[in-house]
Formats: sequence, structure tokens, C-alpha cells
Amino acid sequence: MSLKSFPLGILGVVLGLGGMITYSLRPDWLWAVTITEGLALLCLVLFFVFHFEAVKAFSGRRSTRMGLNSFLMIVLFTGILVIVNFLASRHSIRWDLSENQNFTLAPQTHRVLRGLPHDIKITVFTREKDPGYQVFKERLESYRQASPKLSVEFIDPEKQPKIAQSYGIFRTDTAIFESNGQTIRVTAPSEVELTGALIRISKDAKKRIVFVEGHSELNVEDKDRNGLSAAKEALIRQGYEVGTLSLLKESAVPDKTSVLILAGPRRAVMKDEQDRIQAYVEKGGHLLVLADPDTQTGLESLLAHWGLGLGSGVLVDLQDRLAQGDLTALLVRTFTEHEITQDLNSAVLLPLSRHVTFDEQVVKDWDFVPLARTSPNSWAEMNMQGRVVSLNEKEDVKGPLPMAAALAPKKAPEEGTPRPAIVVIGNSDGHPWGPAASVFCQYHELCCQRADLRGQRHRDRRPQGQCGNSHDQRDCNRCWTGTIRRARLAGIDHDHPHRCGNTEWT
Repeated sequence: MSLKSFPLGILGVVLGLGGMITYSLRPDWLWAVTITEGLALLCLVLFFVFHFEAVKAFSGRRSTRMGLNSFLMIVLFTGILVIVNFLASRHSIRWDLSENQNFTLAPQTHRVLRGLPHDIKITVFTREKDPGYQVFKERLESYRQASPKLSVEFIDPEKQPKIAQSYGIFRTDTAIFESNGQTIRVTAPSEVELTGALIRISKDAKKRIVFVEGHSELNVEDKDRNGLSAAKEALIRQGYEVGTLSLLKESAVPDKTSVLILAGPRRAVMKDEQDRIQAYVEKGGHLLVLADPDTQTGLESLLAHWGLGLGSGVLVDLQDRLAQGDLTALLVRTFTEHEITQDLNSAVLLPLSRHVTFDEQVVKDWDFVPLARTSPNSWAEMNMQGRVVSLNEKEDVKGPLPMAAALAPKKAPEEGTPRPAIVVIGNSDGHPWGPAASVFCQYHELCCQRADLRGQRHRDRRPQGQCGNSHDQRDCNRCWTGTIRRARLAGIDHDHPHRCGNTEWT
């Protein structure tokens, strides 16, 4: 047995033990440990090759055939198998046999995973029978294997309801991203959504949501039913900064404003204020307008700049309305297939709403998408004074009519330039909009991520809801909450209405 190669065996054992001890102390040094264990494996294999004949001859002796020879072989092979198993468990190979390679991560995602600055915990609330369970599991396993800074946990909200309640979970197939005191909620297991959440939660600079004040708007400090204190709390929990702004006191909208919100102004917005809002949008800002019927907002000239308008009258619907309720208590069930409405799977209660108009002749380089519509048996009632409401063909506007719409430029901006976007909703009722604060949260997110996710593959298809006939007000309010949490303006290029059903977890 040659002594020249004997150090290989000793070195292999030392490297193997050292690598395992290092991994137990510093699991984030995965690649250093992998290299160490790989060298240990190489040394042990070479030692075995160089001494194979000697061991074979040594094993021919009767005295050692069943003793030392067997012990050496067992120790040697055990060491090799332990190292191979260690490397395989940390760097396992997964084969993606799906038709469109759905679980093979895009280069952009790998770049994001390599650059994660902090540890991130992902908690997925789902059940094995839910449609998103398997997709979440497969995709997040790919993410976890690509980065040691990710930890993933699956929780069944039916079996562990207290944990679900502590996170404010109202529906299954919801993933909660947590890092450095920030929380982000994702309800779609697509690669774009998951990677976008990683980008947002990795950034130290928080997005700032600003509410315009000075026109009797809904107040972010108001805890009443029509207040927005719940909206503010939800935004803060998701890592956003929330502030207010008086455009009469400021010469411009602050540059770091992610979303500017006009939440139900009751008094006219002055011309100077409108000019500052317009300048903000033209620089790539994101504007959300909530306007109630029969209010003098003074926003006509501002919205007309983009071909938008706030229709007169109050929307009445004989078909889509709350059972046993007023004709103006709209129970909207027809939505456009769009990022903002993709998770809307139950009806939405919108009492006292107005419709939104668009003149495509005024603005031809912007895309207008009506997000929510009334039924064909609806109209905009111009005279609500009488006790009997009926369609007047001469005065009223026949439906279906949009009461929520999104607007964004058709042409994609240059790389690094933010994409302006506008959402107008003909209702500011504090009940559906306040608790559902994430319409303000994620309204701008994909616009902000465009540079980071440029070229990202959109291979995911989500099943659309089916028509539901339930008039349960509780379900519609909770559904609207979920919809708003997914509100986005990644680009407005779909115009396919769908009807919704009810698939939330209760």
C-alpha cells in the first residue's frame, strides 16, 4: 500500500468533516461548502482508486477477509455516499416535463434570486384541493433551490385557522412574503407575480402612497365606516408609506410619490392643483380617482386631457343589484379580463355609483379598458327625485355602462422610464374601498417593476370565474377586497368581459 497517496484519504476525511461543520454553522455559505465537499469526494475516490489493488490483495488473506477489509470498505463507501447525499440534497436536479416549461425559471428570476440582500420567509395559505396548491408548490420549490435565502412554509387555513386569521387571510391560494418588517401578499402563483414580490420586498426604499386633501375627501385617519383608516393600516402592513398632500400648499407632487389618490373629493379641485396633478402623471406618475355621483369635483378639464369623463346621473340596474335592495345598490358581476380584475371571483357591491366615459377621438395613443360594467338592463338615471325610477330614453343613458376604468399609454416607455397610468372609479364608498386598501398598494407595482422584469415570460394562464347567482353581500365585499389587492396596471391590452363566481375560502 503506497504511502504517497495516503494523505489523500486523510485530506478527504478532513475536508468532508470540515464542510459539514461549516454548513451547520453558516448555511448561507452553501457554495463554499459545496466546493469543500466536492474536493473531499474527489480525494476519497482517488484514494480508493490508488489503493484498490492493495485492498484487494489484502482482502485475500483469510484473517482479514471478514475483518479489517470489510471495515475499511464500509467506512470508505459510507464516506463517499454521505458526501454524495449531502451534495444531492443541497443541489438536487429537477426535471421540468411540463409542456411549456412552466417551472423553469426565467433568467430575470435567477438574477433577482442571486441578488437577494435579506432572508425572505414565504408562507402559503392553501389546501391540497385548491387549484393553486400544486403550482405554488412546484414553482416555489424551484425558487427555494435557486436561493438559500428563501424559506417556504405551506399552511392549511382550515386546519390552522388562528394562524390564517393572524395574517388576515380571507381566501386560499395566498402567499405572504415577509422580510425586514415588510409584508407583501400575492394571490397568483405566476412567475411574474412571485418575482415581482421578491423585487418589492428586497428594496429598502418604501413606496409612498399619497392622498390629496383639502376637498372634503375621505380621510385616512377616519375610523368610521366611510373612513380610510383601514386602508392606511393595510398599506403600512405591506411596507408602504402613507401620507397626505395639499396641492394648494405645495408647488408640485413630490417626486417619490408612487401613487397619488383623489378619494372622493366633495369640493372642486382648483386649476392650479389640476396642473400639478397633470404634470405628475406626464412624468410617469400613477393616479387613482374615486368620484361619487352628484358631486362637484371640478375634475372635468383634468380628465378630459386624457379623453376621460365622469358621467352624469346615478347608475340603476334592474338585473345586477342587491336582492331586496335599492335599484342603485349595484351588485356588479361583469368585469374585463385584466390584471386588476384577474382575481375577482365574486360579485361586488357598489352603491350609488356613476359611470366613466372615454372619447377615443381625443386621445388615440392611450388604451382605455372598462374594468367593471353594469348589465344590459341598466341606465344612468338623471332624475332621482321621483319615487318611481324608470328609464327615460330621452334623458337617461342606456347601459351597459362602465363604472371603473383604467388608462395607460399604448407605447411602452423607454427602459428606466416609469409608465404613467390612471384608474377612475365612479364610487368612493368607504366600505368596499377602505378595507380593500391594496388597490392603492399594487396599482402601480408592475409599472415600477418593468425595468426589472423586462422580457419576463408570461406563460401562466389562470382559470376565469364562472357565473354566480349569489347575492350574499358579505361575499361580495370580501371578494372586492381580494380584487383590489391584485390591482395592477402592467399594460392594458385585453378587453374580454367575464362573469364571476364565488370561490373564496370561508
